[in-house]
Amino acid sequence: MNRPERRNPWVWIPSLYFAEGLPYVVVMTVSVIMYKRLGISNADIALYTSWLYFPWVIKPLWGPIVDLVRTKRLWIILLQLVIGASLASVALTIPVPGFFRATLAVFWLMAFSSATHDIAADGFYMLGLKEHEQAAFVGVRSTFYRIAMVTGQGILVIVAGMIESNTNGNTVLAWSVTFGILAAMFIVFGVYHRFMLPFPAADRPVRSGQERNPVAEFFEVFAAFFRKPRITSILAFLLLYRFAESQLIKLVSPFLLDPRMKGGLGLTTSEVGIAYGTVGIIALTLGGLVGGFVIPRRGLKFWLWPMVIIMHLPDLMFVYLSQVQPSSFMVINAAVAIEQFGYGFGFTAYMLFMIMVSEGDHRTAHYAICTGIMALGMMLPGMFSGALQEWLGYPKFYLWVMLSTVPGFIVAALIKIDREFGRKI
Repeated sequence: MNRPERRNPWVWIPSLYFAEGLPYVVVMTVSVIMYKRLGISNADIALYTSWLYFPWVIKPLWGPIVDLVRTKRLWIILLQLVIGASLASVALTIPVPGFFRATLAVFWLMAFSSATHDIAADGFYMLGLKEHEQAAFVGVRSTFYRIAMVTGQGILVIVAGMIESNTNGNTVLAWSVTFGILAAMFIVFGVYHRFMLPFPAADRPVRSGQERNPVAEFFEVFAAFFRKPRITSILAFLLLYRFAESQLIKLVSPFLLDPRMKGGLGLTTSEVGIAYGTVGIIALTLGGLVGGFVIPRRGLKFWLWPMVIIMHLPDLMFVYLSQVQPSSFMVINAAVAIEQFGYGFGFTAYMLFMIMVSEGDHRTAHYAICTGIMALGMMLPGMFSGALQEWLGYPKFYLWVMLSTVPGFIVAALIKIDREFGRKI
């Protein structure tokens, strides 16, 4: 077999990052919509699907294993096949009694596989490209990750809704077919990447020198992170900046799907795929692009407070939607788009802050730690948000969400940022 060290990046980077983004959005968002359509309560949906964040929380703990065992290329291919098998298992277990527990167990396997695939894919990206190519393709990988979100949260949800409509509301069949389609896609990804990924010479197991203790090195990396100056305010920012959004985002789909008599907006599955999975994701992406465009002009310190405000105040859109319950689909789409644009714009500050915190000798490992803490900050509030919503009802719940934005402002005031950080000199 021909084993080229390099291939045209356009041949494998778009498909690799599309495959990286799809299982994440399926586990985090599509599962919520599916469970809602299959009759699971908001409290159970929020609690149990929030636990699915946990593999991304602890991802830094087993990252070294991917470095030490075989090649990242092999990890990518095998994990894509495992994800494909997991998706097929979800499709097969949806129709059975006790499907909730069975599918959750499979989603756990998929979440661990997806988190590990993230590690391998990001590592392979750095090994398979030269330094200038890595910079050139950052936008490409981000774009195809976002396309994966639109595909999973938008197109596939619309497909499930169309199947529901054409089978007299047979939601079990609709979601079984949808996950069958996803499973077939990942089998194709695994086979495609088996032949199209390059074989970088640097893609080999990493071994520490005999004079160094790998276990001691591993713990020293973590210790160095927690010895950073002002670590308390850093941790507070990472955990609480998105305290409101982590609750809001978990209940968006149930709110859009719930009938009006229960305080929701009564949208169909396909309409949710359009409003939240397509219009919302496009607005989220545009917000991120605008944030990335403006920060280099004045730096993160200048843009922090505008981003804090623009991220949190648009949560008022869901206060409006829950209080008024407008019937116009255009109005609903506009409100979702405004909130998601603000989230995308404000989240740019969070991402750049993680890069700033990670600077130093262990940049890659410390960034992974930041992403783990970020996932924890989304997981914990999301776990109780469903029960809180059922207790308060949607109108009062979204007022609580607005109150929950206060910690985001407080932690933004606590952090210290160099005036020139993020500014293009």
